[in-house]
Order: sequence, then structure tokens, then C-alpha cells
Amino acid sequence: MSDYRIEKDSMGEVKVPQNALYGAQTQRAHDNFPISGIRFSRSFIEALGYVKKSAAIANAKLGLLDENISEAIQAAAQEVIDGKHDKEFVIDIFQTGSGTSTNMNANEVIAHRANQLSELSDTKIHPNDHINFGQSSNDVIPTTIRVAAVRAVNNELIPSLKHLQNAFISKGKEFSDVVKTGRTHLMDAMPVTIEQEFSGYARQIELGIKRLESALERMSELPQGGTAVGTGINTHANFGNKFASTMSELTGENFKEAENHFEAQATVDAPVELSGQLKTIAVSLMKIGNDLRWMNSGPNSGIGEVQLAALQPGSSIMPGKVNPVIEESLTMVCAQVIGNDSAVTIGGQAGNFELNVMLPVVAHNLLQSIDILGNAARNLADRSVSKLQVNRERIADMVGRNPILVTALNPIIGYDLAAKIAKKAFAEGRPLFDVAKEMTDLSDEELNNALDPIKMTKGGFTD
Repeated sequence: MSDYRIEKDSMGEVKVPQNALYGAQTQRAHDNFPISGIRFSRSFIEALGYVKKSAAIANAKLGLLDENISEAIQAAAQEVIDGKHDKEFVIDIFQTGSGTSTNMNANEVIAHRANQLSELSDTKIHPNDHINFGQSSNDVIPTTIRVAAVRAVNNELIPSLKHLQNAFISKGKEFSDVVKTGRTHLMDAMPVTIEQEFSGYARQIELGIKRLESALERMSELPQGGTAVGTGINTHANFGNKFASTMSELTGENFKEAENHFEAQATVDAPVELSGQLKTIAVSLMKIGNDLRWMNSGPNSGIGEVQLAALQPGSSIMPGKVNPVIEESLTMVCAQVIGNDSAVTIGGQAGNFELNVMLPVVAHNLLQSIDILGNAARNLADRSVSKLQVNRERIADMVGRNPILVTALNPIIGYDLAAKIAKKAFAEGRPLFDVAKEMTDLSDEELNNALDPIKMTKGGFTD
């Protein structure tokens, strides 16, 4: 038996691998784009399966597609959703900008498989006439991007971020009584508690979640139904609405037809917005990861306020060295997400007239950012924050030697004298209490009361 079979399309004959489910158009695209070896992600292929299944259901409900054909398409599309044919999606990300090649890849795979599953003897299910009925690559691919992103954010990223947020809240409560040196400009500042510092991280993450939820409102508008240029040529006027409701039923998400198909297909503004929110979250997590690295630094000659879990040897030459590997992994993820956002932003600028022609690269970078951010956030929670320990004695010693605590004496002795005390304590490496006792008439009780670090974390004056 030959390793190949002959398939035909409008341009002629093409040799296709004998057992491949795809056909001529997929093979041409596979041959034309030997660029990166990067393929569409599982989440994108799954969403594309949902698009084809939803279209088959909607068209059957509208009386435009034979019920038996629709059922065969649905069964084949469900196999795509379930990941049974991922190896059949062979086209590089860097392809035709509309993603037409990948749309036809799906059409051919589903048509081939539907014919295998169908009991129809007198009808051959066609990739264009049946699988792609009432659709265009120009609305299928933008819709697939949105469906995949909404599902990934809701099912993976937001739960992971909430998990990390709760980890910081829980760890903060565990060490709520620990007062540490606050820092501004990387220099000693007024004290804060571990709980206060970690509450800031938790709030950053909470706001990131709110940003995502807001962006998903625009992402949930589906372009499907606009076909070639947004007019809806060659599809039923009610198809877009029927499709969106069907997609909502299948996925459990709240999708709706785009309010304006010309905007939804000519731009990727909603994905650009979502990518921007992912970048903001990456910036937040970068700051958090670096803070943890600083606090863990040393442990002997650095700050050494916290001890992160020892997960693996940190050096091939220095025995006993342990590095903050989870935080380093996190910050590299953040760098990648920030870079991905640049690619998505440039892709968003490539909308000319009625179509954006960088859809595949927008899809790839957006979905990768969602995926790796979710994984990194959960990893940080489970392998770092939840296992973190606080070095109470070291923190207490550093707080006691922090000359900035003299700020609390300003209202009592004035700024100038307080400055002299701070400078003397720093120059001599002595506890602030001892120097203040020598240079003021304040009693031990008054000094203890004024210089109590925990009181300094409670805020300002009250009426």
C-alpha cells in the first residue's frame, strides 16, 4: 500500500499521507509554511471543535442542514473537542493571517471523520458545503480565539489567581504578629507587619481578577454570523444569535452575538484588551516574586527575613546553596507574558478594513499567556507561599536596629533631635532605644511606648 493518497481541491491534485484525516487544502498549507514547528494549542483546537459543533446544531435548528448530517458533524466535532485528533492539526502558527488554513484543516478533519461515522450512503459530507456551512474563516477564527480565551481564563487562570490570593491571606494571618522593617527605595523605612505586606500582594491579585472579569465582558461577544466581511452573506440572519446561545449551552459560558459584526471581525480589540490585563497581572506577579526573592536573600549576608522552601540544589559547584527557583520561574513567565502582549498589540494594529490578518499569532500569544500565568500562579502558591517560614529573631533584631523608628519621636522631641539620634544610632550600630535614652529626658516607659514597632503599624492619628 502506498504511503500517500491523492486528494483534490479547486487547484488540482495533492498527495496526502494515507491515514491522514485532513485533505488537500491542509496539505498545501502544511507544505507552504515550514516556519516554526509551533502548532495551535489544545485550548484553541478544543474551541474550534466547539465552533463547528455549535454551527452544525444552529444550522439544523434553522432547517438549513439535514439532521443526520448535523449529527454526524456533531459527533466528529466532539472528537476534536475531546482531543482525539490533535495530531491532525499540522499547520504552523505562522501561516495565512486570517487562519483560513486552520479553519480548512478543521473542516477537512471533521468532514473525513463525519463520513466515517455517518450511516448515510447517498450523501458525502463536504468540508465546505457542510462543515463550513454559513461560516467563513473570517468569523470562525476570531470566534475561536474568544471562546478559547474565555474558557481558559474562567476555568484555569482565575481559579489559580484566587488560590494564590488565598495563600497570601492565609500566610499573612499565620504571621500577623510579626513586625518587620518596611522599605522604600530599598532602604529601611517605617515598620509593617507580615500580614500588612502580604495583604498588599493579595489585593494586587484580587484587582487582577477584577480586570480579567471586566475584559471578558467584551471577549464574550462572538463574531460568528458575520461571515466574509461582517454583512452575514451566505448565512441565515438568525444564525449568529442561535450560534451564540448554542455555544453558551455547550460550554456553560455566557456568550452572545457581537453587537456589531464589522467591529468584531475587523479588529481584535477585545483580545488586545485582555492581553493588556494579562500583562498587568504579570507586572504584579513580577513585583511579588522579586519581593520574595529579596526577603529570602542571603540567608546570612542578605536580608534573610523569610525562608523559602528548599526544593532543589542551587548550584553545580557550591554545595549547600539553595535558590528561590519558584520565584525565578515566575519572573521568567512574567517576562514572556509581557513580550507576548507586545506581539498581540502589534497584531492588533494589523486590522485593515474588514479583517485582521494576524489572527493566528494573536491566538497563540494570548492563549499561551493565559496558560503559563495560571500555571505559575498556582505553582507559586503551592510550592512557595504555602511553605514559607518567617525568621522571627532576625526580623526582630533588624527592626530594633532600624534608626528610622525614630520617626515616631518626631511629635515628642522634634525632627532635628530625632535626626541626630538616628544618625548616631546608625553610626555606632547601636539600638535606637539606647541612644534615645542617652539624648533625651524620656523615661523607659515613654520610650517603650513611643518606639513600640507594632504601634507604628496601626496608622496615624484619630480624632
